[in-house]
Amino acid sequence: MFHSVWGSGCGVRTAHSLLTGGLTLLLLRHRTDVSPQDDAWPHLQPLLFVTLVTCSTALYYRVSLMDPGYVLTDCDEKQPMRARHCKSCQRCVRRYDHHCPWIENCVGEKNHRVFILYLALQLLALLWAVRIAWSGFYAAVTWSEWLLANILLLVAFMVIGVCTVVVILLLVSHLYLISCNVTTWEFMSHHRISYLKQCDSDTSPFDRGIIRNLWSFFCTCGNVVWERVYIRDTFSTV
Repeated sequence: MFHSVWGSGCGVRTAHSLLTGGLTLLLLRHRTDVSPQDDAWPHLQPLLFVTLVTCSTALYYRVSLMDPGYVLTDCDEKQPMRARHCKSCQRCVRRYDHHCPWIENCVGEKNHRVFILYLALQLLALLWAVRIAWSGFYAAVTWSEWLLANILLLVAFMVIGVCTVVVILLLVSHLYLISCNVTTWEFMSHHRISYLKQCDSDTSPFDRGIIRNLWSFFCTCGNVVWERVYIRDTFSTV
């Protein structure tokens, strides 16, 4: 199940595409490390960089448009454990993590893995872009001459640098929470969630160790009945 491309979030997705395309063109038009070289494959590096950016953008659209794990039944009677009603989407999402304004979609049970893959691929593209931008700065005698020659590349370098820091923080924090089997919502609102009130703030009833948590997150297909996991692990510790 996918959202409409022209529905909610169209402006955000358009801004992402324009920013990504604009920065890529700006980097490629300068003489940098990926500029065509005098060898047997002069266009190999530019092609690989564009391919990486294209794959990252494709993953962005996938995670932005796909179903995050909407609950199809009426939640007024009984909301599934770890699900939450998103005020922005006006839908209930299974294993709700957070609503991401950059993708204008919730991150939940069905698209969380794709979101992590997108962050990882985006980080690779950004790190390569940082190196490309750095290699493209021209030398000059005076500061004013250097600034005049490199102003556009400097702006691109700063924007890419800020995005790189943000993506690193997001990826590291998500991987840490995944290794603990805790969602962002559960981490931020631990004291307000009924099934977590009896637990310490630094523990989760769903935590089964780093290896099993990572395996469960990346290798489990389909919906998980978290009520069963919760009851089993609760009784096993009594």
